Amino acid sequence: MNLNETAGYVNILGEFCGRRDVAALTSDKLTEKYGFNQADVMVLFGGSILYGGDVLAEAMRRRVAKKYIIAGGAGHTTETLREEARMELPGLETAGLPEAKVFAGYLKLKYDLEPDYLEYTSTNCGNNITYMLDLINDNHIPFRSVILCQDAAMQLRMDAGLRKHCLDTVIINYAAYSARVMATGGKLVYNKAIRGLWDVERYISLLMGEIPRLTDGADGYGPKGKNYIAHVEIPRDVQEAFDFLKNDFGRLIRKAEPKNGGI
Repeated sequence: MNLNETAGYVNILGEFCGRRDVAALTSDKLTEKYGFNQADVMVLFGGSILYGGDVLAEAMRRRVAKKYIIAGGAGHTTETLREEARMELPGLETAGLPEAKVFAGYLKLKYDLEPDYLEYTSTNCGNNITYMLDLINDNHIPFRSVILCQDAAMQLRMDAGLRKHCLDTVIINYAAYSARVMATGGKLVYNKAIRGLWDVERYISLLMGEIPRLTDGADGYGPKGKNYIAHVEIPRDVQEAFDFLKNDFGRLIRKAEPKNGGI
């Protein structure tokens, strides 16, 4: 295995999945690209690593949205989030709590901030979106523009999930982190520390699991497959990166959950 080449391919997948539509989450950057300085809503999804809470806190301080939502019940990343939150803030109660309540507690204890709404019954990316939309509709929240913040590995799928339901909404992607790996000392490592970031193998597993889900074919989540998400075009370099990595990391590809939009 050529680790430098491997790192390059992992970063191709990371950049593709971890979409950020603005260079920074500020009113100036929103105005520059979209012509408004505040989105109607910002949503942090519970699948994110703990650092997503810091991103949300900074966004709230900068007033980049009119309303703030945290969405997430319990899923395959929940226990990791609980553990990371307890390590960061030993006084924080997380046992048995859904992701949205863990993040809300983190925001309150660390930043003295509170989101406007919590959605904590969803269990995967599919119903993260549909339950969030139910909450928005039930509370009559204007929804012409939205900032989506999810774990970088799952950010693009979250965008595609919302595009399936909301063609007229301006969707602004801002992945919770931007990670890059490099080869050093005979292993793959991150080029910088990010709070709560997965170990490298888990990160690769998450990325590898996304490409089959995003591929719009019989086995994917797009309109030609399970029809959970809108169409996503897989660029050639991304497919080549996935095919290369599959030789060494194929065992890490996460199997899809068949119910309710998958995980």
